[in-house]
Amino acid sequence: MSAFTFATAQYDSGDWDSAPQVPANVIDAVARYTSIDVNPAGVIVPLASRDLLRYPLVYLTGHLPVRLASAERDMLRTYLGRGGLLFVDDHNHDVDGQFHKSCSHELARVVGAPLRDIPNGHALYRAFFTFPDGPPATSHELNGWGDNLVHTHLLGAMRGDRLQVLYSNKDYSSEWGYHPDNKRFLSIDNTRFAVNIVVYALTR
Repeated sequence: MSAFTFATAQYDSGDWDSAPQVPANVIDAVARYTSIDVNPAGVIVPLASRDLLRYPLVYLTGHLPVRLASAERDMLRTYLGRGGLLFVDDHNHDVDGQFHKSCSHELARVVGAPLRDIPNGHALYRAFFTFPDGPPATSHELNGWGDNLVHTHLLGAMRGDRLQVLYSNKDYSSEWGYHPDNKRFLSIDNTRFAVNIVVYALTR
């Protein structure tokens, strides 16, 4: 099995590169806690490119409205149909924001149905670390920024019993957007949930 490579989706609309430090932090967490062979640097992959099919997990984020081109939509549909997992994080942490409204609409077009709550007992929350209450909260939620809500569930789309789209309004992009060396200042490493996402994508 080849080494895991963290892939960030590049799309033509919006600001796909709004969280440039997240890949290094997730890569560090996977290397730190697991025995997974992981590449030390991530890649950027255009959403309309067949290169998308090389990666079991693709991360997509941004602040601005998302309008997928037909080629991006078609390739994403193919990617999901072949077993890929798309992890989308709203960098605005705001259910009324333009990223959320536009991106969730586009994803519904791709998968053929609206995104739905993922039960907090889902296997994702036990894939490596255990999160008995479901998705960990972020400091942005707890401080009342964004939409002033603590989102108790992540959203997603299933294909059979497999999660194919994981969607977060919790702004993990800001929560994980720091240099990995700064983890030493945290009492609990807030990137541990990222490890669960990677392990789930590689084992389901």
